[in-house]
Amino acid sequence: MKIQSVILAAFGFALIAGAVGISSNFGENSNENVLRVAFFPNIGHAIPIIGLERETFQNNFGNETKIEPKVFDSGPQVIESLFAKSIDIAYVGPGPAINGFLKSENRDVVILSGAASGGASFIVHPNSKIESSQDFDGKRIAAPQIGNSQDVSLRTFLAENGLKPFEKGGTVIVLNISNPDIYTLFAKGDIDGAWVPEPWATILVHDLDGKRLFFEEDLWPDKKFASVLLIGRLDYVQKNPEVITKWLESHKQTSEWINENPKETRIIFNEFIQKHLGQKISDDVIDESLSNLKITTDAVPKSIYTFAQRADSLGYLGRGEYSLDGIFFDITSNESLEENK
Repeated sequence: MKIQSVILAAFGFALIAGAVGISSNFGENSNENVLRVAFFPNIGHAIPIIGLERETFQNNFGNETKIEPKVFDSGPQVIESLFAKSIDIAYVGPGPAINGFLKSENRDVVILSGAASGGASFIVHPNSKIESSQDFDGKRIAAPQIGNSQDVSLRTFLAENGLKPFEKGGTVIVLNISNPDIYTLFAKGDIDGAWVPEPWATILVHDLDGKRLFFEEDLWPDKKFASVLLIGRLDYVQKNPEVITKWLESHKQTSEWINENPKETRIIFNEFIQKHLGQKISDDVIDESLSNLKITTDAVPKSIYTFAQRADSLGYLGRGEYSLDGIFFDITSNESLEENK
């Protein structure tokens, strides 16, 4: 099996699925017995993938609610679909969650739970001669789309080490491109390094002899930060507390099952990839990728505020002041929580 063909196939599938997710707009008159859930086809989104494949969610709902999965390939697409009311809840990174909350009318995007912590790494090309941040000068470094979690982390790392991207008058060329394109440029030797999430980080190591210079969690307090979150539309969440409660219960059950059954998780995840993409990813890549992140319901709130501060310092949150008051939602009280830094 060639990893590259799987990656490109996955990307094409995600684009198609994402487009379907966006166009399937039920609007405000959507069937109240249908819960539309968005997620990505990658290992960091193991909770919705495994929970849906094992039918944990549907079994807890019974016949009362139909679950409608929608697979996307980027956070901004998900947020636009939330705004359009074509999805109800979603799994995304902290960057889209924060931007969605700040840009939505009446702060209508809220965080319901954590889904994964960690799972991003800085991988250097075998010919890059990068051994530390002191070797970044004049290098070409890639990260996914601008404003996403890895992009914010990369640019923050540069600033903390006295470096600037080329467009800001510095010497480091930062390329914001999709993960499949990162793979292609890495294979060609056209980039020196990449700040990427799992399983891409491990794929670059296994398939292209990349070197993992460091895990991103090593740069965070307690070595943990939110990498995947469960978010929802506030109006839907408040109007359907029983549905959200059942989903959160299944979400927690699935998280615990994944941590107790890593081998079975790998098998189910690969069956999901096989079913949707026609090919599998190697067992070694999935096993290592899964071990490099933590599937958890902890949203690591402090990391959310840190991400926001970093994004703001980069100019990603606009020119005015911002507040994350109300971004965390407590379903037990059916109301947003006060700011809790």
